[in-house]
Amino acid sequence: PPASQNNEQGSTLRDLLTTTAGKLRLGSTDAGIAFAPVYSTGTASGKSGRTMPNILDDIIASVVENKIPPNRAPKMNVKSEIKEEPKDDRNCLQDDCSKLYSDIPYSWICDKHVLWLRDHKNNNNWKLFKECWKQGRPVLVSGMHKKMNFSLWKAESISLDFGNQQADILNCKDSIISNTNVKEFWDGFEDVSKRQKIKNGETALLKLKDWPSGEDFKAMMPARYEDLLKSLPLPEYCSPEGKLNLASHLPGFFVRPDLGPRLCSAYGEWAQECSSVAATKDHDTGTTNLHIEVSDVVNILVYVGIAKGNGVLSKSGVLKKFEEEDLDDLLRKRLKDSSELPGALWHIYAGKDADKIREFLQKIAKEQGLEVLPEHDPIRDQSWYVNKKLRQRLFEEYGVKTCTVIQFLGDAIILPAGALHQV
Repeated sequence: PPASQNNEQGSTLRDLLTTTAGKLRLGSTDAGIAFAPVYSTGTASGKSGRTMPNILDDIIASVVENKIPPNRAPKMNVKSEIKEEPKDDRNCLQDDCSKLYSDIPYSWICDKHVLWLRDHKNNNNWKLFKECWKQGRPVLVSGMHKKMNFSLWKAESISLDFGNQQADILNCKDSIISNTNVKEFWDGFEDVSKRQKIKNGETALLKLKDWPSGEDFKAMMPARYEDLLKSLPLPEYCSPEGKLNLASHLPGFFVRPDLGPRLCSAYGEWAQECSSVAATKDHDTGTTNLHIEVSDVVNILVYVGIAKGNGVLSKSGVLKKFEEEDLDDLLRKRLKDSSELPGALWHIYAGKDADKIREFLQKIAKEQGLEVLPEHDPIRDQSWYVNKKLRQRLFEEYGVKTCTVIQFLGDAIILPAGALHQV
């Protein structure tokens, strides 16, 4: 019905039931509740009496909590009949967690915007994750590599098994894609002397994008596929068979997005890993530009390689590059832990800031003399890696703060659909 005819009805089933209860007066039954009679009258013999109850009506009547005696006029104040739900407040969540989930090792990072679950083996992790996920916030789970067969994910192992495959390799500095034998890519993963050079003699920043992906991944790498699936964090949500994984339980006629898995491998001038690369020297180039995924994503850093050869930064030099970022104290503490191996640098933004970021990037494009077409969407086109200077301007001019996360070996970063990120 038109909205004007439906003003008195609630927006939820509970509202509808309680509103109806307020409008109807029982009068003729002895049930003592203000709702429509649940027993029909009349029998085959014509005598007045009750038949078997209507099951649906009986259930509805039983769940109406506010009972109004038949001799009292019903009150029309629906609000008084509905219990107040707890407010979905971020600070309340953080305060309550310390009491409700004291058995779960966790911390808050990035100005309390990201939940860090520190023990991947804790069976109660999903309970705390659920509370955080309701608010659309990213979650980090560490230590996933301890559940995996590490030898399967070494660069040399993948090169040995699949070096003869052809794939597209992206040079992230000049956005040139070439189709080549993947052995050339893997040979340079940890050996600088075997890496491709670009025109000015600099080492190329290469990415083997989404190879393999989806069904190809399962068919080509069955052992790695099984190893990955058994090692997924929060299997209730992330596993294809997870009871809370909505996408896996949709009927077959739905068009699903590509749910993967897919292998994303890259290496650059001062940091290499099998999941993604931190950045180049000036941090103006990433291996994954700013974009939005249409589904929730879990990204596990399964391998971090240490390059050898002339011109490569030492481990201390790599750590210094990470420390130049705007990090919170817990991430800086992890950097100093010799048992932790950093591999990727993430910048994450809440989905609610997408319009501001889009406007900001169009503004920067105009400042740089670039043509900005009406239909151009810099986020959809994945045409920007927002460097440090631009991230500072974004905060100063639009109030949008960057959430900076370092991904260490074995870290799983879980992002809700709609969250903007670059790597």
